[in-house]
Amino acid sequence: MTTPLRIAVVGAGAIGRAHIDRILKSRDCRLVAIVDPAPGASEIAAKAGVPLLASVADLLKQRPDGVILATPNRLHVEQGLACVAAGVPALVEKPLADTIENAARLCEAAERANVKLLTGHHRQHNPIMTKAVEIVKSGRLGRLVAVVGTEMFCKPDQYFEDGPWRRQPGGGPLLINMVHEIGNLRALCGEIVAVQAFVSSATRNFPVEDTVSISLRFANGVLGSFMLSDTVAVPRSWEQTTQEDPIFAAYPDEDCYIVAGTDGSLAIPTMRLRFYGDPGQRSWRVPFESETATIERADPLSRQLDNFCAVIRGTAEPVVTARDGLQNVRVLDSIRRAATSGHTCAVG
Repeated sequence: MTTPLRIAVVGAGAIGRAHIDRILKSRDCRLVAIVDPAPGASEIAAKAGVPLLASVADLLKQRPDGVILATPNRLHVEQGLACVAAGVPALVEKPLADTIENAARLCEAAERANVKLLTGHHRQHNPIMTKAVEIVKSGRLGRLVAVVGTEMFCKPDQYFEDGPWRRQPGGGPLLINMVHEIGNLRALCGEIVAVQAFVSSATRNFPVEDTVSISLRFANGVLGSFMLSDTVAVPRSWEQTTQEDPIFAAYPDEDCYIVAGTDGSLAIPTMRLRFYGDPGQRSWRVPFESETATIERADPLSRQLDNFCAVIRGTAEPVVTARDGLQNVRVLDSIRRAATSGHTCAVG
């Protein structure tokens, strides 16, 4: 029987606790330590039966087989570089870094040292996305033309009280939420090459945005539009439509993406397909044929952990690489530059 890998988690906030829970349930790895200076972390570590360490430096002296970094965005690069310098594989929660420069520095350091570095875009491990990408790539929709997406929901005040950093630069729904959407959009439609955007903080009046309207151009000619808001009474978000996490109210009849091609369209996550039975009879007067693609249900965080363990063992490649994380940060940067300048911005 294979010896379980020794995995540590840095950061015992909401996502850190989610990782801890999956590790404790895994047969392929075991939790060996938690790093978090917050007062409540000692109770979490005691419940998990592992030591609570004061710093990443103290953790790396113990040479774990892998580290999951689930800390505030501004800490990802410093902590990721420490893991790379120690030769310890790391899964860095999204976004990989708070700036392009920092993300690139982390990627390049990992590549020079030949240390495995993954980005925690767990939605890429969701069977819903796996099936959607499969359908799009199969050609059933014909030539892709457009994509429409929404991430519209309401974060309660307690969310910001629990994590005050979320109100400040380095937080906000662009870095916390939109970075997920960019990963999904790239998987579905290819590379994003240019964006336009309007940004508002008029509802919450925080130093960071609460609402963003985005237009996108993809390398293959597909055009897209996306509406992001964390302060509206609308359930058209990935969290509330996919039933991925039971802590969110679920609306399984709603969709958050529509991918449209010349021969058909796919609504995600309901997986409803609309298509012309005879592609030669394309017209708004011709009724669509319809079907719903079947999907399996599986926990994406558990699947992500499985992939991390397989990467550490050398039996698989990362589903989401550090370079993927870097590219998502590049797109985010372009969105912010477009909103500030009022101009179309190319993705660098």
